[in-house]
Amino acid sequence: MTSSTTKKSIRPQAFTLIELLIVISIIAILASLAFPAVNGAMDTAKKAQAKNAAVQIASAVVAYETEYGRLPGNGTTTVNSSLMNILTAADIANNPRAIVFLEAQAWKKGKGGTNSAGYCDPWNAAVPYSISLDADYNNKVDVSANGTASGSYVIMKKVGVWNVSTNSKYRVNSWD
Repeated sequence: MTSSTTKKSIRPQAFTLIELLIVISIIAILASLAFPAVNGAMDTAKKAQAKNAAVQIASAVVAYETEYGRLPGNGTTTVNSSLMNILTAADIANNPRAIVFLEAQAWKKGKGGTNSAGYCDPWNAAVPYSISLDADYNNKVDVSANGTASGSYVIMKKVGVWNVSTNSKYRVNSWD
């Protein structure tokens, strides 16, 4: 007695072109929804980094004053690059103990840092932070409220640091 058993070949079924296109379009839709959120998070991170840099510059100026008993430079709104040289101990004439009050990296897009203009924010390498010092030691400095280089109101601090930006979304300072 012979028995003939038929074997059915079992093979996996492939995805159809329609199914693949649907999956790809779902992935594309999800990616397009995530992009603005990621971009917003990156902008928030840059703004926090710029704010941190402004606060570090102000803290370095206060530390310099504590060490030497006077403000660095000529005590007015200063040229950023000359002040950075003093605070980073590159200018020994104005920082004779060669104390590094501020460690700054070279400017990189999206990171900020120093270049020939001075200490610049993450968005613009051409415009350094504005720095205003309390020249008459009355604990008042003129600072900008609208992101311009010149002061427009007074704060009760020894130093004010802010970035110059026409876009209010990117404005940061050391006193808020």
